[in-house]
Amino acid sequence: MITKKQINDAIKKFNIKGKCIILHSSLKSFGDVVEGGPLSIINVFIDNGCTLITPTFSYEFLINPPEGKKYSRNGYDYSVKITENREIFTTNSDCISKNEMGIIPYTMLHMKERIRGYHPVCSFTGIGPFASEIIKTQKPMDVFAPLRELALFNGYILLLGVNLNKLTALHLAEQMAGRNMFIRWALNTDGLPMEVECGGCSEGFLNLDIFFNGIDKKITIGKSLWRLFPIGSLLKKTARIIQITPQITHCHDIKCIKCADMIAGGPEKYREMSNK
Repeated sequence: MITKKQINDAIKKFNIKGKCIILHSSLKSFGDVVEGGPLSIINVFIDNGCTLITPTFSYEFLINPPEGKKYSRNGYDYSVKITENREIFTTNSDCISKNEMGIIPYTMLHMKERIRGYHPVCSFTGIGPFASEIIKTQKPMDVFAPLRELALFNGYILLLGVNLNKLTALHLAEQMAGRNMFIRWALNTDGLPMEVECGGCSEGFLNLDIFFNGIDKKITIGKSLWRLFPIGSLLKKTARIIQITPQITHCHDIKCIKCADMIAGGPEKYREMSNK
């Protein structure tokens, strides 16, 4: 069994007591039962005074593009229609794409003290002393605002048994490098279509690993490899790498339209749309 003491010792070794952290996680990565389950992991961080942030994306709130909104270079196949869920998202919603997000984000989202950002598709949820300050910055057309705020707090990214293709902040690095995020659609609080900003394909982020030697710290608990990155340093380094070698973020699928359109700069009408 993986014990709470092992989790607590890892936090001490990383020297992140009282720090603000975005967590990307896989409970299965431990290869063994964790004492107290996912709630226990979250509580150990909270007991150490940490502010814990996690992605709580909910793809079920996506709707089809409204008429006249077929923006070019948007990483989107407009010939494909999705089955729409006409439910309206609010920050009180507990809906989450559980299979993609994992059990730890699911558990945190269902804690009464959690704070969820206002983004129907790509929300972040936080818990801890600075959660409100970080999470409240998120808007439908400013999806990664909480990550920029986390950098201002000198925060950290913690990969708990997952790879770089789960590291959401690398999409913010793309934005910092000059790329426009993709536009998708969901219902606003009045039940009308609105544009929301989203990231693209993340499988190519695995290609960046060779550049990250010396940035991260590593600890292994059971079979789970934990990697800790200071978010500010990671963002700056990655943005520069993308500017110098744009193709580095392309995934293994040469036909991936998300990768092709993102490398080309993302939606061409982005500035016009974001000013509406």
